[in-house]
Amino acid sequence: MSFQHLKAFKFYHVIIYVLLGLIMFGIMFSNVKPEKINVQLFSTAEKTIVAPHSFEDREATELLRKEAADKVPDQFIRDKDKVYQQIARVENFFEVLMDTKNQIAELEKVPETSPPPQGGADSSETEEQPESIKLTDAEKLKLLKETLEGQVPERWEKELKDENLLFLLASKEADLTRYKNASVTAINNAMSRDIHTIEDASEAKNLARTELSQSGNVPSVIINISSISVIQNVIYDSAQTQEKKQQAIDAIEPVRISQGDTLVKAGQFIDRETYRLLTAAGFVNQSDNVAPYAGLLIIIGLMIFALVYLFKNIDTAIHSKNTYLTMYLLIFSITLILLKIFSFFQTLNTTEIGYIAPVAMGAMLIKMLINDRIAIFSSIIFGICGSFIFNMVPGAMNYTVGSYLIISAVASVLFLNQHNRRLTILQTGLFVSFINVVTVIALILLTNRDLTGMNELLELGINGTMAVGSGVVSAVLTIGILPFFEVGFGMLSTMKLLELSNPNHPLLRKILMETPGTYHHSVMVANLSESACESVGANGLLARVASYYHDIGKTKRPHYFIENQMGRANPHDKLPPQTSKNIIIAHATDGAQILKDHNMPKEIVDIAAQHHGTTLLKFFYHKAKEQNENIKEEEYRYPGPKATSKEAAIVGTADSIEAAVRSLNNPTPDKIETIVKAIIKDRLQDGQYSDCDLTFKELEEIGKSFCETLQGIFHSRIEYPKGEEEES
Repeated sequence: MSFQHLKAFKFYHVIIYVLLGLIMFGIMFSNVKPEKINVQLFSTAEKTIVAPHSFEDREATELLRKEAADKVPDQFIRDKDKVYQQIARVENFFEVLMDTKNQIAELEKVPETSPPPQGGADSSETEEQPESIKLTDAEKLKLLKETLEGQVPERWEKELKDENLLFLLASKEADLTRYKNASVTAINNAMSRDIHTIEDASEAKNLARTELSQSGNVPSVIINISSISVIQNVIYDSAQTQEKKQQAIDAIEPVRISQGDTLVKAGQFIDRETYRLLTAAGFVNQSDNVAPYAGLLIIIGLMIFALVYLFKNIDTAIHSKNTYLTMYLLIFSITLILLKIFSFFQTLNTTEIGYIAPVAMGAMLIKMLINDRIAIFSSIIFGICGSFIFNMVPGAMNYTVGSYLIISAVASVLFLNQHNRRLTILQTGLFVSFINVVTVIALILLTNRDLTGMNELLELGINGTMAVGSGVVSAVLTIGILPFFEVGFGMLSTMKLLELSNPNHPLLRKILMETPGTYHHSVMVANLSESACESVGANGLLARVASYYHDIGKTKRPHYFIENQMGRANPHDKLPPQTSKNIIIAHATDGAQILKDHNMPKEIVDIAAQHHGTTLLKFFYHKAKEQNENIKEEEYRYPGPKATSKEAAIVGTADSIEAAVRSLNNPTPDKIETIVKAIIKDRLQDGQYSDCDLTFKELEEIGKSFCETLQGIFHSRIEYPKGEEEES
């Protein structure tokens, strides 16, 4: 099966997309494949091992969090109710004392005597007076203790001896009130501070004793009871302690090992801690993990999907979509292979060797041979692939080099304009070199590095040199590779068209020297065609260059065409119409054959063959009709084919219009417009535009363009009087 048959295969585009994916996967496979390393505990590392990815050291994180939690002291809170409780107990004790004291007084109170009887009795006869009740100390103590039972702490019992209780019962109420107030004040003052430990409590008790001792006339029993009442008022706060510990734990950031961090250096002893890190990084008990390959396939799939969308909307008026896909596959493969080759030099510890990669070459070739849109997106793909290819750790992405490659490739696409010669490609390469250097400086500055040191300046110089080399090498490779694509695929780039438009081209020199009239006619047709094509969005440069060559077939019999007769007798006057017809018609097929023999691009050959379409040679047809009425019109028509592109249709129309206008003695704007409209209308009615995609609106725009150009060419001039001498 030939290549042409293969390109016509129904699923050829699917094959190309699959090949693109396989090439990307094959080139980047080694950059995502996990590195297998033999790691043994208590051995020596054979090579420096770096983290293949970022991960959290969970064990170290938990250890730090535990240490942080352990450092948090227990949290305590002062219980304000404690002092109130103790004061309430003291006050209650004195209230019981006073109540008991009052109760004893009631019991010992002498009952009132009855009033004397009224009359009938002797005054000497009086009632006997009752005797007063006197409670014993034992009875008083019993009464007081029964009342105090359950209302005083057990620790008071040691101080509340019988003699102390009897003393208090015997005290006056005012003294008891004074004792109570002094005790309450001392307890409150002592417990106004934090009493946390036994030492704190002892100090507070002594403070209360001292205060009461200095108050004067406070019995020791009250001093002792007050001292005993001073207790610990700070309690352990479990909730707050837990909250503080949690805050300390939350404040500890996870211990993260960043991608590329050195885990163990070559020759270093692998202890348990190092072995634990290597285990966490996945170097111990390694198994075949498909996750990296799956991730790479997903990324490749997304890029292929975007390319399918872009190529779906590509203009395929000249070449088939499969041709563009084949070229893209080759350009893309060459670019990635070059990136891969340069990546091999990273073993020289030159981490940024990617700065010299000629990625702009691929972008420029895609722009010139396909289109800008695909070139821009391909620049992004090159950057993504490059970030994998130039990584230092399997599975990682070198974002620095990736960003650099994208900027370099996009800059080449933007600067390379449509009218590009080889010199312009070199200029683009120099411009890309400048952009590369600026990008390198920007990427270094983003790392906040000091550029004043000798080593830093040396590194900057090396990277800058590689950046300049990238642009220059890209331009040189583009110039060297482009002709192979143009010849191999019959592609007609803008640069190729400009080369073909050079007046020193052998075929143009042939037209100029052998058919000067035809040469002038072709230049006029080129001017008309270019402006008309640009007015409807067609390829104006292609139309211009094709116009230069469209009548090259006339060089076989130059004097049989009126523009080359130069006042000579017209040989057609002596020839029969059939012979003249054959000579005239042959110039289209002869021209196409000459162009093919000189390996001219297919687009130009097609325009030369199609510029007359199947139009009628009216002059010789009517001349033959006068001689033989049975002559068929089809015999005096060009064999075609009809124009299949906008450019071919416009060149053919411009050819007819230029010849018609040139035949006018005094071409005025009105005459020019009339001829232009008539020729376009005649060709439209004759079906000459039926095989191309020109619309009525575009035909109208083409007619306006022809009129404007012709009016500029055949504008009126001032007629100077004859014999008038120019004044000095």
